[in-house]
Amino acid sequence: MNDEEARAAIAGGRAVLGIELGSTRIKACLVGDAAAVLATGGHDWENAFVDRRWTYSLEAVEEGLAAAYAALVADVRQRYDVAVESLAAIGVSAMMHGYLAFDADGGLLVPFRTWRNTSTGPAAAELTDLLGVNIPLRWSIAHLWQAVLDEEEHVPRLAQVTTLAGYVHRRLTGRHVLGVGDASGMFPIDPATHDYDDALLARVDERAAGRIPALRSLLPAVLEAGAHAGALPPEGAALLDPTGALRPGAVLAPPEGDAGTGMVATHSVAPREGNVSVGTSVFAMVVLEGPLGGVHHEIDLVTTPSGDPVAMVHCNNGASELGAWAALFGRFAAAAGSPLDPDRVFEVLFREALEGEGDAGGLLAYNLLAGEPIAGLDEGRPLLLRTPDSRLTLGNLVRAHIYGVFGTLALGMRVLTGEGVRLDRMLAHGGLFRTEGVGERFLAAALAAPVSVGETAAEGGAWGMAVLAAYTASGAGQTLPTWLDEHVFAGAAFRTVEPAPEDVAAFAAYLERYRAGLAVERAAVDAL
Repeated sequence: MNDEEARAAIAGGRAVLGIELGSTRIKACLVGDAAAVLATGGHDWENAFVDRRWTYSLEAVEEGLAAAYAALVADVRQRYDVAVESLAAIGVSAMMHGYLAFDADGGLLVPFRTWRNTSTGPAAAELTDLLGVNIPLRWSIAHLWQAVLDEEEHVPRLAQVTTLAGYVHRRLTGRHVLGVGDASGMFPIDPATHDYDDALLARVDERAAGRIPALRSLLPAVLEAGAHAGALPPEGAALLDPTGALRPGAVLAPPEGDAGTGMVATHSVAPREGNVSVGTSVFAMVVLEGPLGGVHHEIDLVTTPSGDPVAMVHCNNGASELGAWAALFGRFAAAAGSPLDPDRVFEVLFREALEGEGDAGGLLAYNLLAGEPIAGLDEGRPLLLRTPDSRLTLGNLVRAHIYGVFGTLALGMRVLTGEGVRLDRMLAHGGLFRTEGVGERFLAAALAAPVSVGETAAEGGAWGMAVLAAYTASGAGQTLPTWLDEHVFAGAAFRTVEPAPEDVAAFAAYLERYRAGLAVERAAVDAL
């Protein structure tokens, strides 16, 4: 779209808004025809570690939502000199899982417990045994059941449990609903009905009798992509835009999780397609052709936004430690009188990583700021390890840290390889892939598979959520994969990297040392 077309779409109320609440940034993305990006906005925020739990306050959620929207409106004004007064559709996505528990009056019972908390081991183990499917530590049902096992004071007053996206959607519309992709991170989904599995609900209800209400009454109603999930009332418009400029009436898409919006953003929602999303966490999603042969603690079974089954390898720790090292080098540049903006710092470091040795010169970097179930760790300690004969160069250091982002992911993906899961393409998105030819090359080596990056890789989930909202607004009678093919990704450009045999061999050697070095990580957790 040219500027005149964009201005007309915005002024005419035909633009669509997607918002994603990520772990470190809330992003807003406005799109027009064919999901072309018209404007963006954002707001930085951070979780807090309070009483040994990772959390965000609901005040920070609502302030950040308004701040990200205000930044988008300012971007619109600067680009097109027009106000945003109405929208065709809105969609909200956020980090999945976790535990937001409310009483019958809508009051928050305990501070938000995010996906990063790994204190649900007993509950996850009991539920996995009871249900016969893997229930990860971060899933909402694990948090709920752990509260039941611990006989927490708030449990008898439970009336609703939801995710962060579900909470924001309820604040905007008053509806207690959730997209099926996000719901699949709360409780297992029946692939035949695209709803919570009734047989498994019954098993939990039987065990929980007398302690909590029936699960279906607590959990949000499940909606598939394309469903109308409410309309924006005046109260919702005021929450998003306290200035009062935004009028009510926009259609709301089902709220989704960041995994589902990542799948949409990378055009990987059909069988034998997959994507990797890199942020504070890192995860891979592979759309399955059929059921897996067994239960694996490394693999979550979730769904696409349309309800199709997906194998998910989720790692709690992503690029945060890499970002901390980049900030350190950025500060060094500034102290030396040559300040660089953060994007330039990353570009310089990533280019240097290409000069590093294939095995990172014997260096090992562990990005484990939090617990990592795939590695069997309840807590994490970021570490840089080397032996006396390791080659400590800048290239090797940065390469080791990028490899470290993909370390536990590669361990989990090898489980899917053992299951015979077939993959035609793997698409990647997230800021780590902004520097062309680096992140995707190392990821291709880690997965021993081709990796593609699209033009919207850095926009990520906020754009993916805007696309889902546009799908809802379209009222199309097409499946989501077909609609994406015809209306969003027709003629889309992707850059693809094939795995070089020498890179695959080098990463495999790194991964064996990485696996052995986890003993040092465990010792660090015990000692520090």
